Amino acid sequence: MIIIIGILVTIVIVLLIYNILIHKKIEQFNSLTRQANNLRVLQDFLSTIGECSSVDEKITKINDILIEKYEIKYSTIVVYDGAEYQVKASNVDKKHWDTLRKLQEVPIFQDSVATATPKYVTVNNENERLPYQEMEFGRAKSAIFFPLYIENVYIGYWIIESGAAHDFDNIDTTIFEVIKDNIVSVLRTVVHQKTLESIVRKDLFTGLYSEEYLYTEGKKSIDKYTTSAVCMFRIANIEEINDKYSRKLGNQVIIQVSDFIKRNIAKEYIFIRYMGPKFVIVFSGVEIDAVTNFISDIKHEIEKMQISLQDEDVEEIEIEQEDQTKNKSKKKENPSVTPKLNFVLTRYYKGTGMEEVLKKLEQYIDNADKSENDITSI
Repeated sequence: MIIIIGILVTIVIVLLIYNILIHKKIEQFNSLTRQANNLRVLQDFLSTIGECSSVDEKITKINDILIEKYEIKYSTIVVYDGAEYQVKASNVDKKHWDTLRKLQEVPIFQDSVATATPKYVTVNNENERLPYQEMEFGRAKSAIFFPLYIENVYIGYWIIESGAAHDFDNIDTTIFEVIKDNIVSVLRTVVHQKTLESIVRKDLFTGLYSEEYLYTEGKKSIDKYTTSAVCMFRIANIEEINDKYSRKLGNQVIIQVSDFIKRNIAKEYIFIRYMGPKFVIVFSGVEIDAVTNFISDIKHEIEKMQISLQDEDVEEIEIEQEDQTKNKSKKKENPSVTPKLNFVLTRYYKGTGMEEVLKKLEQYIDNADKSENDITSI
C-alpha cells in the first residue's frame, strides 16, 4: 500500500511539474505571439511613415491601424502643436473633439501627466458618466489615458475608450504601453517633417513653392513612381544683369523665365524656386532621355527672349553726354536683356533622399563656370 501511495504521489508530482512546464510554454508562446503581433504593427507603422505624405495623414493612418489590429472601440491621439492641443487622429464623432482635446485640464488626468503614468477610469452603472464627459452618456463607459513624452517633454496624449463599463479591468496594459511607445516613436520621426511642412512658402516674385515643398506634399506625387527625372537650372547671367543694369531688371528676368516655364510645363510635374536664381523641375515618372528634348526646347525659347522693365519701373541711369560742356546729366534708359540658362539633370529613385539628389545638382551648378549655359546629365 505504501508503495502504491508513493507511486501515486510521484505521478501527481510529475503531473504538477508537467502542468507547470506546459503553462510556462503557453505563456512563452503567448508572449512570442504578442511580440510578433507588436512587431507586425510596428512594421505597419514604419510602412505608413514611408507611404503617407503629410504628418497628419501618417498619424491618422497609425490610429486606424491601432483600431483594427487591437480591436479598440475608440482611439484618439492629441498632440500639442506649440500653440494649442489638437486632435490629430480619432474615430470619435467630431462633435466630441473639443472635449477630447482638453483632457489635460481634467483634474483626474493631471496627476497622470505629471507622473507620466497611464490612468484608467470607468463607470459602475448606466447613469454615471466618465469625469471628462460633458454632454454625453452612452458613447464611452471606460477609458485609459496615456500621456505622451518625447525626451521627457510632454507632447500630448493617447486615449482609448470602450462603450462597456469595466471593459479594461483585466486587460494587459503592457501591450498598450508598447503601442504608446510606438506612437511616440512615430511622432518623434515626423517632428522634422512637420517643421518642414510649416515653413513651406510661396515665393513672392514667382508664385512658386519653396524647396521644402519637395520634401512634404510634393513627395506624395513624386513617390507614386519608381523613378523620376530631376532637373535644376540656374539663370547663369543674373549677376551680370544685376551689376550692369539693375536688380529690378534682374528680378524681372526671374519672373518672366519662371512664368514661361509655368505656362509650358504639364500640371503633374513639379516646378519650384530652389534658391535665388536656381530652380528645380521634377518630371515624376519620366526618364532623363524623355525630358532632354523638352528642356532643350524650353532653353532655346527662353534664350530668344528680350526682357525689359515696364516704363513705370525704369530707373534713371546716369550717363555721360557727348556735348561741349562734358556735363553729366540723368537720362532714363530701358535696356533689354536675354537670359542664359545652365541645366543639369539626374535620376531620382523612390525611397531615396531627395535632399541628397538636390545637393548633388547644386554642387554641379555652383562649381560650373559662370558663363556655362548647357544641358548636362550626371
